[in-house]
Amino acid sequence: MVPIGVILVLAIILLLASIRILNEYERGVIFRLGRCIGAKGPGLIILIPGIDKMLKVSLRLVALDVDPQDVITRDNVSVKVNAVIYFRVVDTVKATIEVEHYQYAMSQLAQTTIRSVCGQAELDELLSDRDKINNQLQEILDTHTDPWGIKVANVELKHIDLPSEMQRAMAKQAEAERERRAKVINAEGEFQAAARLSEAAVIIEKTPVALQLRYLQTMREMSAENNSTTIFPLPIDLFTPLLKAMSKDKE
Repeated sequence: MVPIGVILVLAIILLLASIRILNEYERGVIFRLGRCIGAKGPGLIILIPGIDKMLKVSLRLVALDVDPQDVITRDNVSVKVNAVIYFRVVDTVKATIEVEHYQYAMSQLAQTTIRSVCGQAELDELLSDRDKINNQLQEILDTHTDPWGIKVANVELKHIDLPSEMQRAMAKQAEAERERRAKVINAEGEFQAAARLSEAAVIIEKTPVALQLRYLQTMREMSAENNSTTIFPLPIDLFTPLLKAMSKDKE
């Protein structure tokens, strides 16, 4: 009975050692005597104890935060650029065999690529046209990581830190631009007001009654205020002979 019990115990231990359970987002790369025989999963996986070895690989999307990189732009401005990369493993066998520690390799490749791409752009382009820079980074990284079985889904520049003197210069430039726009708007308003006044003068010249109405409206507005001024309206017709006499003297 003792040898049978020992055999049963050993059989149970071997059975437990040969069973693996993988989640839906996991795959297991199987090595048999050092040779890769493929990937299995998800679910229940049975291995040969002592012969098979399994490495788990996650298929979930990974968000990799790239450390800030010192970059000198094409117009010789020193900035620090930080980015985040979203990628996933699409071929577990390649991600295991072709590269060692693919996340570390992705981080190093992203740092050199960011310095290279951002160094070819000017500061204004780097600040205003981020989508173009992001697409360039995504294409370059995806091309380099395709042999690793990794797909780069997206690259986003997070922070672009400028030197303090550059920030002050940009603030002055923005303030000057706002002042310029304010002056242009003020000048356009004065031009439109002058055009309207010119049209009003033409109308008053053709219709003298309009001037009388404007005169009465001005008196009404002045009388509505709280003041002690007394206004005696005089008809404008009283001044017509005087105006005609003055015009004759000029002639």
